[in-house]
Amino acid sequence: MIAKPLFAIASKLIIHPLHRLRRGMTLGVRVMAVDGQDRVLLIRHSYSPGWLFPGGGVERGETIWQAGARELLEEAAVAMAGRPELFGFYNNDRQMRGDHLAFLVTREFEIGDFHPNMEIAEARFFAVRELPEDVTGGTRRRVAEVFDGAVISENW
Repeated sequence: MIAKPLFAIASKLIIHPLHRLRRGMTLGVRVMAVDGQDRVLLIRHSYSPGWLFPGGGVERGETIWQAGARELLEEAAVAMAGRPELFGFYNNDRQMRGDHLAFLVTREFEIGDFHPNMEIAEARFFAVRELPEDVTGGTRRRVAEVFDGAVISENW
């Protein structure tokens, strides 16, 4: 079994708690990239189970659009083209108290050459009706909202 990367352990034990002391609320972004065959891009981290949408924290001075484009490129080697749709804004208290997520949907992008790294083990497109068994709950709910017209939740 591969050990968790050092930064992942440090992040959970040191960085996240310190960050939470400095800020009462955090803002993140997740991006659903949908290809021409209605397949969605999902990533799998090297340090935690499950498939989810690319995304991460919005940095100071950065818009959600910029953060979404940056995270999509960094995590999956996919370059956003055009402005994505802001589909929803969610409370993410289940995962981290005080966290909020902007959820973007894009159908305009260029696929680059993905290489696994210390953070991202895999990045793949999946048919909406053939999602991996271990897709995260929030990811599964967002797919249902976008593709099946499910009621949009306030919580991730």
